[in-house]
Amino acid sequence: MNQPEPEAQQDDRNDDENVVDDASLDDASVPHTYNITSYGADFDVDGLVKRVRNDHIFIPRFQRDYVWTLRDASRLIESLLLGLPVPGIFLAKEAESQRMLVIDGQQRLKTLRFFFDGVFNPKPHQRTQRVFKLTNVQPQFEGKTFDELDERDRVRLSDTIIHATIIKQESPAGDDTSVYHVFERLNTGGRKLMPQEIRAAIFQGNLIGLLGELNQINEWRTIFGLESNRMKDQELILRFMAMYEGAANYEKPMSEFLTRFAKIHRDLTNTQIETFRGVFVQTIRVVAAAIGQPAFRPERALNAAVFDSVMVALAERLDRSSSIDLPAVAKAYEALLSDPDYKRATSESTSDTSNVALRLARARAFFGAVPEERYE
Repeated sequence: MNQPEPEAQQDDRNDDENVVDDASLDDASVPHTYNITSYGADFDVDGLVKRVRNDHIFIPRFQRDYVWTLRDASRLIESLLLGLPVPGIFLAKEAESQRMLVIDGQQRLKTLRFFFDGVFNPKPHQRTQRVFKLTNVQPQFEGKTFDELDERDRVRLSDTIIHATIIKQESPAGDDTSVYHVFERLNTGGRKLMPQEIRAAIFQGNLIGLLGELNQINEWRTIFGLESNRMKDQELILRFMAMYEGAANYEKPMSEFLTRFAKIHRDLTNTQIETFRGVFVQTIRVVAAAIGQPAFRPERALNAAVFDSVMVALAERLDRSSSIDLPAVAKAYEALLSDPDYKRATSESTSDTSNVALRLARARAFFGAVPEERYE
């Protein structure tokens, strides 16, 4: 017999208060005027559930994405059974696959699937699952699963119509990042999603998978600390990749620069995967060996501007030769942190194009001169 799940406990993760990144202050900037078409579509509940099951309607997967309690979920099902109106959903149609990405409404859609499947918020790793029995609802529905409802109620629920607004970006050509901004503005209730959570939701592909893999590298975990519950650690790895490949083309705001990179590189080639994996692992291991846990922390908190400039400059030095003098790396790092121009570029308006270029130039000057490993 299925047993109720224990109440979720607070996870042992980083709340990101130890990361300094003033680029978050310019997240609201939108660099384009978009031309977006939209149209309405009415789906019956049974059709929505089937589309969710086969991923034709694609619900983003990112950490802690389903937050409703059983009582919240039961109230939605009760509303539909009673013929009460519920909010519509927003979908974005993907040009290549023709699948529809859920921008707003995933709590409702998952609730519907859970109820039709008979299991509330299933957890693949758990041996027992919680049966979805309606709770705190009208007496005629109380304690019933979908299969236990009267046939008339099952038919009424299955045939209930939910309205969807489907959007598609028409322009600008070659930069269909509008879905990011729509997602960001619609998902503002409750816990507001952070930029990397949104990217992980809408740009799913092997880039997002690679970020998750690299996020578990022991040296990175030692330097960053506990895993971020808002994906800030994965965003920093993305930031390194984007700056390593395209710093010369950087334009403010930083968040939009990272979003464009994630969109363009969502499906990496095998060669790109090996390149990004190799350069990140090699660089972070040198940082860990030469500097250790204090790396990227000119003060107490990890400074994102110090992180991107040190990592990129050091990676470029390692591209020339993987042999490097670790004590010389440590000395170059300490000297860089004392450089007045570098200090200014990593502490004031750090997402400004001029400051990004300045701190990279100073970091390259210091780390570019580091010699190869010395042998006695």
